[in-house]
Amino acid sequence: MVALSQERLVSSMRTPVRRSPPRTFDHVFRIASLGSALLVLIVLAGILGSMIYGGLPAFREFGFGFITSSVWDVQRDQYGAWVAVIGTLTTALVALVIGVPVSLGIAIFLTQLCPPWLKRPVATTIELLAAVPSIIYGMWGLFVFAPLFARFVQIPVSKLVEGIPIIGTILYASVPSGVGILTAGIILAVMIIPFVASITRDIFDQIPPVLRESAYGIGCTTWEVVRHVLLPQAGVSIIGAIMLGLGRALGETMAVTFVVGNANRLSASLFDPGSTIASRIANEFNEALGLQLNALMALGCILFLVTFIVLVAARLLIARVNAR
Repeated sequence: MVALSQERLVSSMRTPVRRSPPRTFDHVFRIASLGSALLVLIVLAGILGSMIYGGLPAFREFGFGFITSSVWDVQRDQYGAWVAVIGTLTTALVALVIGVPVSLGIAIFLTQLCPPWLKRPVATTIELLAAVPSIIYGMWGLFVFAPLFARFVQIPVSKLVEGIPIIGTILYASVPSGVGILTAGIILAVMIIPFVASITRDIFDQIPPVLRESAYGIGCTTWEVVRHVLLPQAGVSIIGAIMLGLGRALGETMAVTFVVGNANRLSASLFDPGSTIASRIANEFNEALGLQLNALMALGCILFLVTFIVLVAARLLIARVNAR
């Protein structure tokens, strides 16, 4: 018994004692982590500060009328943001109306209905769409989609709805060229579908299978499982995915520049050309001087503000859903 105790004592003495890392390393790690977090805030503050500094002369010159005015005359140095703001919001809304249902349908199909042999190819294809550069979407939209859209959609629909109140105003193309607000919204919808669909699919996959199996066990149909199990469980995350897609739609530049038409006019028809904040900045920033450059910087401030408002609205919506 004594010998056994001596052996344990000797073995414990031979076992190396694990030492805690030196406090200097821990201090450096904390500083590095804090610096990484502050770097993002500094960059954001720098971007916002430069935009405000550059756009301040335009705000001083035109005041609040810069936002409400639809005039954009380079020759007379008269600038207004209303057309671009409306175009930005309209194209983003069209993208959400088209893209979100399609994205949810893709996610539901991949997680509930898709055969195992088809799931991997479809998921890979969706992920590859997210890797396509935006300028490729713009070129495809201008040279392939726009002519087909004008021939098979704009012209027949315009003939069908001409003279009909409200609908005839919204869906009538005075010049069916294929480019316009609706075309830009459709291209944006195609661009945001991979992001929203991929995130939503991952969310559905993380829901415990026992919940779905229990619902099927009591006789629920696939629609009832989706409606009463999947969507309530993933509601908050789906809202986040939608807001991510909305942020992409609001800030997209090159693809929209190709297909929106870049016309500084307000029209009630979705088929007519228009303009967005990003497309106007992309078209004119390279040659802008003086007050025109300040007006473009002011447009950047407005786009930043719109994106911030969308983010705040998303946070409030998520908090309201979580409170239920």
